[in-house]
Amino acid sequence: MKKLVLLIFFFGITSTGLCQLKSRTFEEIGGLQQIQKRKTIVFIHADWCQFCQRMKATTFKDQEIIEKLNSDFYFIDFNAEEKRDITFANHTFKYKPSGNNVGVHELALELGTINNQIAYPILCVLNEKNEIIFQYNNYLALKDFKVLLENLEK
Repeated sequence: MKKLVLLIFFFGITSTGLCQLKSRTFEEIGGLQQIQKRKTIVFIHADWCQFCQRMKATTFKDQEIIEKLNSDFYFIDFNAEEKRDITFANHTFKYKPSGNNVGVHELALELGTINNQIAYPILCVLNEKNEIIFQYNNYLALKDFKVLLENLEK
């Protein structure tokens, strides 16, 4: 009986209030913009970047942030070292190897280069026409990210 109660309690908690962040692909954005115009937030990261991993584990796990991103924006979680070709905004972007099993995706360079350099993590905000309206390349704590979202809604 105790196991049944615990099981019901566990499923009750996980099904109420704890929603998941919806991550889109670049290929989906064009069609989504035709249905409903929204800004797109692209989180550009690398697996080896500790600040990127910290943002994933904290900022992007916050329920308030998740709800805001899901309801008001399109969100793309983009690994800068992605190896597959990506077609976005009528252009095909490819992975550019720069050594033995290292490289960066052309789309990460296109969206994440600030002052001729790329540094992770990167937030790139696109308007409804997929034009860059904001870039930031540093760790953003939860409260700072909330302020950013508030400013983007204005």
